[in-house]
Amino acid sequence: MHILSIETSCDETACAILEAKNGSFSILSNVVSSQISLHSKWGGVVPNLAAREHLKNIMPVINEALEKAQISSRDIDLIAVTNGPGLIPALLIGVETAKTLSYLWKKPLIGIHHIEGHIYANFIPLEQDKINATKSYKLKAKSCFPILCLVVSGGHTQLILMKKHLDYEIIGQTLDDAVGEAFDKVARILGLGYPGGPAISAKAEIAELRIKNKELRKNVIQLPRPMINSKDFNFSFSGLKTAVLYLVKKNENLLKDKKFISAVCREFQQASIDVLVSKTIRAAKFYKPKTIMLAGGVSANSELRKQLGLAVKNNLPNTKYQIPDIKYSLDNAAMIASAAAFRYELKKNKKNLDDNWKKMEANANLKLK
Repeated sequence: MHILSIETSCDETACAILEAKNGSFSILSNVVSSQISLHSKWGGVVPNLAAREHLKNIMPVINEALEKAQISSRDIDLIAVTNGPGLIPALLIGVETAKTLSYLWKKPLIGIHHIEGHIYANFIPLEQDKINATKSYKLKAKSCFPILCLVVSGGHTQLILMKKHLDYEIIGQTLDDAVGEAFDKVARILGLGYPGGPAISAKAEIAELRIKNKELRKNVIQLPRPMINSKDFNFSFSGLKTAVLYLVKKNENLLKDKKFISAVCREFQQASIDVLVSKTIRAAKFYKPKTIMLAGGVSANSELRKQLGLAVKNNLPNTKYQIPDIKYSLDNAAMIASAAAFRYELKKNKKNLDDNWKKMEANANLKLK
């Protein structure tokens, strides 16, 4: 079975081909066309510009994915597409393209929630160990579930409990800014450009080296850890972002000081990680999952990956820690194909998918369920 998947929820035009065979699956191709250079001029994603670029790139990206997979449209058995949440002008390009191909090629169509895709990036087989994702559902579900997944991205910060595949309970979420959004806004305050995550991470690494070399005091800057001691599992990052803004306003003369900028980045990143890790560990101690997963674009942050892993090891030694391959952490279509493989496998009435091209709609506020 071959699944063609499409992802256009924000500023990445992506298409992937997944092959399911003998109870396992592998990614044959995963093509992503980035729009970072376009949107960096504006300090963030401009929805209509993103849609225009998606429209220009969508068919070349699909054709490239088919070519790299060395298959044709005749070999496709299922089309999957992100139908929400996201920027509606961007989502519409992917959804309408998928509906058109479903009609023309006479292939069933399935819609995938963007966050579900990020979660199922954790089930994509890694090149080196040949993990059998579909088999893990059939044979290893008891050893995998329940799962506690920390979802961190530009639009979401959530703790999601999964007792079985495709079963989601949101036990905590941000009450204001998502952590990825906070990274972007702080980067803008510091004049680091867009996207903010990689820029802040790079500057934070420089500050860490200066601390190790005793060129910089570890606690030269201190920022709050919002809601770190609250009794629930919710998050808040708006106050942390505002604390950086006030700090910069009080020290505008230091904005050209590279040491100051890197020190602020290090402290902001560490404050964010402290809250994320603390809440996840506390939730894990309460719900006692067998597996803790990390998902979303911010899961590419190396310090978050490392520090959450150490916290799991130190506090929950019998709990498995699983993170996606870096190349599947950011928006891509392989993660959508992975989620689609499980949805298709578990769907009782597959014939309902045949005329989905008539019914499917893009939904910017699609709920995870």
